[in-house]
Amino acid sequence: MIIISFIGFLLLFTLIGLSSAFLSRGTNADYYLASASIKPWLVGLSAVATNNSGYMFIGVIGYTYATGLAAIWLMIGWISGDFLISLFVHKRLKDAATRTGELSYAGVLNKWYGNGSHGLQRLIGIISFVFLLAYASAQLVAGSKALHVLFDWPYWAGAVLGGVLVTLYCIAGGIRASIWTDAAQSFVMILAMGLLLFVSVDSLGGIDSVITQMQGIEGFLNLFPEKLALPGIFGMSLFVVGWMFAGLSVIGQPHIMVRFMTLGDEHSMRQARGWYYLWFTAFYFMATVVGLLSRIYLADINTFDAELALPTMALELLPPVLVGLVLAGIFAATMSTADSLILSCSAAVTHDLLPVKIEKRLLVKLTTVLIACCAVIWALVNKQSVFNLVIMAWSGLASAFAPLLIMLCLGSRPSRLLSMVTVCVGLAVAILWRYLDLQAMVYEGLPGILAGLLILIAAELRTKLSTR
Repeated sequence: MIIISFIGFLLLFTLIGLSSAFLSRGTNADYYLASASIKPWLVGLSAVATNNSGYMFIGVIGYTYATGLAAIWLMIGWISGDFLISLFVHKRLKDAATRTGELSYAGVLNKWYGNGSHGLQRLIGIISFVFLLAYASAQLVAGSKALHVLFDWPYWAGAVLGGVLVTLYCIAGGIRASIWTDAAQSFVMILAMGLLLFVSVDSLGGIDSVITQMQGIEGFLNLFPEKLALPGIFGMSLFVVGWMFAGLSVIGQPHIMVRFMTLGDEHSMRQARGWYYLWFTAFYFMATVVGLLSRIYLADINTFDAELALPTMALELLPPVLVGLVLAGIFAATMSTADSLILSCSAAVTHDLLPVKIEKRLLVKLTTVLIACCAVIWALVNKQSVFNLVIMAWSGLASAFAPLLIMLCLGSRPSRLLSMVTVCVGLAVAILWRYLDLQAMVYEGLPGILAGLLILIAAELRTKLSTR
């Protein structure tokens, strides 16, 4: 019964994606940006599903299982940073996409003020391709972990299944298929998480009983993390600010920002953001609470893989049909992000990396298929946790692109060479920070983004002083 329920939901998502082909206009603008015709509520829900991926179902719940109540600061910091930067960037990015007529995130940044540089666009394209491909593989790993727990399938089976399904509706309807399925998946995701939350609390005897049992776990309900790299209020402040920068980092994620570029007009941005933050906050809160509850049910922290907490709880608490729903929610989360990442990788190859843009739809779709195959292969050989792999990709993209995008939104006009230097320095600082194992002190995107901003601000001040 579990597998029947699970397959039923997967077929539903696939059919929704395939049905979008009926609205296809047969152009690359339609394939990558849905001809800028998507409704605000669809954009908002799609962005939620794409952002709240296997990282949320697998990574955040696993982190909360191991950390306790202090994990709430991830939610507070992440959503705050995401919201504050959206007030400033999202509408300007949509305006620039309309003005330039570009189909890719790299193309918009490159031609923000007119004629751009092939070098800058290719640099942004290759960084996007590498990190988005790593990100996509993490989503397939998350889905394969869930299937391994519930069905005892080998890890490769889930990765291959996810890759095949994502490929089917990506080549059928492009980003429109991705957005439609994302919206449907966002409903299943929040329903699955809410269901597991309700059943878990009820089976433990209610909220009072839950709090009592959590209090019995030493340090589990401490409001502040026990293992901060720096002590005291400074260490705590740095921890929270670091996760605010993780939320701010959303503007450096091509696969998410391209959703807002598909809006019918810039005046719909407020509605799209309203749907996005309402759904995002509710889902993140429930995921954090489920992570706390999982520690009660699965107490052997030394021998248990924390990233398997959610599927294991579902198997123990729910009847087969509902287990299938939860599993579909997990798989939906991974696919909703993986499809977006694969399409963004495809755009990077067909519009940013090659000397001549690929315009033939058959070649564009073939590129999408090849990229999906690469993501599956990477997932099969991957040895890192979902949490670490996602954070690495997330911080790398943000450190490379966010400083340039912020300064462009401020009206700055950096030279192409300066822009390329900024992209490289921001990325290098983030990678070096992680290589030196300093991410325990603060999220590596913070120094990466600040390094890029300092370069651009210094150049801006020097130009103004020289013209006086």
